[in-house]
Amino acid sequence: MNEHDIASIKQLLSTPKKIVIVPHKNPDGDAIGSTLGLYHYLLKYNHQTQVLVPNDYPTFLKWVPGNDTILKHDSQTTECDALINDADIIFTLDFNALHRTGNMEPVLAKSTALKIMIDHHQAPDDYAAYTFSDVSMSSTCEMVYHFISMLGDSSLIDANIATCLYVGIMTDTGSFRFPSTTSTTHKIIAKLIESGANNAEIHNNVYDTNSYARLQLLGCALNNLNVIPESRTAYMTLSQDELQKFDYKKGDTEGFVNYGLSLNNIVLAAIFIEDKQEGIIKISLRSKGNFSVNEMSRLHFDGGGHINAAGGRSELSLKDTVEKFISILPSYNKALNDE
Repeated sequence: MNEHDIASIKQLLSTPKKIVIVPHKNPDGDAIGSTLGLYHYLLKYNHQTQVLVPNDYPTFLKWVPGNDTILKHDSQTTECDALINDADIIFTLDFNALHRTGNMEPVLAKSTALKIMIDHHQAPDDYAAYTFSDVSMSSTCEMVYHFISMLGDSSLIDANIATCLYVGIMTDTGSFRFPSTTSTTHKIIAKLIESGANNAEIHNNVYDTNSYARLQLLGCALNNLNVIPESRTAYMTLSQDELQKFDYKKGDTEGFVNYGLSLNNIVLAAIFIEDKQEGIIKISLRSKGNFSVNEMSRLHFDGGGHINAAGGRSELSLKDTVEKFISILPSYNKALNDE
């Protein structure tokens, strides 16, 4: 985002506007943290601001400051559509293609509101009037911090904004261990703590809220873990029956795929989760080094993401999806074994 764009946006935001902020479907920590962080910032300029999410999100994010103001499109459709149709500005955060919002896509596409994208995923679409896209950033929350700073308002970052942005940076960097974590990331985290983010409390609220059923579900996933040594790959599965057996709640499988990646000599890890309601198999892929799961997901599983973290989907059965995954691995063996 160049200086001219920043100056134009600063002028746009200089007087109160009707603003809607939207993340992707199935919002994660970065999506919730970035939208609420921006929400608290815009309130300081008396904008009429509302965060609208496509659908529900995990319980471990429902303590984040501003959570109680969020509206859910799938259950509050009429109200959300009215706000979108009446908006002057729509910020789209943590995604870069409108189809990532699910059933919100048609109303967003038809909206005449000025759109501003802030996102760190690859290959952005061109629907926005202003695009702040940087795939080198650890998270959209880190980008929102830079966005506020570029507008000259870093001094306005208070405890609420700092807490929201900390959540997204922490979760999208795997607690600061992924390669996207830079020295700049750590400097921003230090500033967020200085602004009031309680790092220990945030970590506890997100990661130390396991239910007995979730740990049993993790045990089930680990019991289903398979390793393909010649491809340096590990994968696990969870069927709909297994999810129901262990009282699955949204967000319960967050981070499960990383257990496969933690194995010695493994470069690629995957988890396949059956969702009979949507009629798909949800896929999460993780990798080490330069092996691109983003490329694999885009080519084979109608998805995408980052080099080392991506998601996808399959309309085949769980068994057939796994078989497809195994069948394509030989074509990647050289790249996997070169890592």
